[in-house]
Amino acid sequence: MLYGIDIFSGAGGLSLGAEMAGIKISTAIEINPYAAKTFLKNHKGARVLQGDIQELDPQVLNNGKQPPFVIMGGPPCQGFSLSNTRTRNMENKKNFLFLEFVRFVKELRPQWFVLENVGGITNINEGKTQTMIEDCFKAIKGYECISSSILCASDFGVPQNRNRFFMVGNRLGIKFKYPSKHEKKFTVDEAINDLPSLQNGDMIDEAVYTLSLDEASDYERLMRKDSDAPKQNYVSRNNDLVIERYKYIGQGQNWRAIPEYLMQNYADKGRCHSGIYKRLRADKPSVVISNYRKSMLIHPWEDRGISVREAARLQSFPDTFTFEGPLMHIQQQIGNAVPPLLAKAVFQEIIKQTKKHEQR
Repeated sequence: MLYGIDIFSGAGGLSLGAEMAGIKISTAIEINPYAAKTFLKNHKGARVLQGDIQELDPQVLNNGKQPPFVIMGGPPCQGFSLSNTRTRNMENKKNFLFLEFVRFVKELRPQWFVLENVGGITNINEGKTQTMIEDCFKAIKGYECISSSILCASDFGVPQNRNRFFMVGNRLGIKFKYPSKHEKKFTVDEAINDLPSLQNGDMIDEAVYTLSLDEASDYERLMRKDSDAPKQNYVSRNNDLVIERYKYIGQGQNWRAIPEYLMQNYADKGRCHSGIYKRLRADKPSVVISNYRKSMLIHPWEDRGISVREAARLQSFPDTFTFEGPLMHIQQQIGNAVPPLLAKAVFQEIIKQTKKHEQR
């Protein structure tokens, strides 16, 4: 059995992808209590340490066992995000939490490590930040083989155009090659058109699928495996003015389609980026599902925000995966997560290349 440790785990999208590929998650570390509860609920058999990673001794994760196959994680990325212009610099202390990741690799010496982050990490500080992180890992004896790349989730079976940065290293001397793109891209319609019709503010714990399995798309059938009903059909309640604005926005359009008289309480429209009041196109992969509550991401054919289950689908979380905590925290967990199917593609390639190396 191949064992993995997930640090900065969040709800567990990276771990779920690893498990799909055949890696057993032994331990996770997460500071947010709601995300830690979500991880514990959905990753059976894993130990979850809820707390500050800076206060943990890596050896408590190992208990004298053999080094783990892989250590994975996504250090906080607020300062690296392209959408965060105010704190996107090296003065943001959260940007240096990757040093905790380096510490765990140095202490536990896994065969592989997988560091995931936002694509913006490659641009900050004129690319020197990425180089600095790579150099920190290369300074650990035996981890000279490191490969970095930005992958788009829609190229790997996820119905969402989401770029994520991956840094993969190992002490096996393998020059890692990233997985090949899938030929098929799934659309929003193929991802969610079997889910129930909902209204603004609905909080329906369990509903009914609107399509049979035979009628559902290949992607929907994959998401519905072992699920009898769509759960957590929760929609944020927006006020009447917001719902009125939604009515003027067509698929693919954003706040610019809203009549001026409905936007007068916006003092500075110059601060409205293109993702504000964005209605999803049914015939394309989704735009990025990040802070979809605050950005007012709109359902493609209903005048409301997208539900928890719809957002989870667009991130490639299966319908059996459920989230813990208040609605706002659930939405944030989904938005912060690594799409599991994207992670699965990376871990499958790691396992494949490891086996090939061992057969030499």
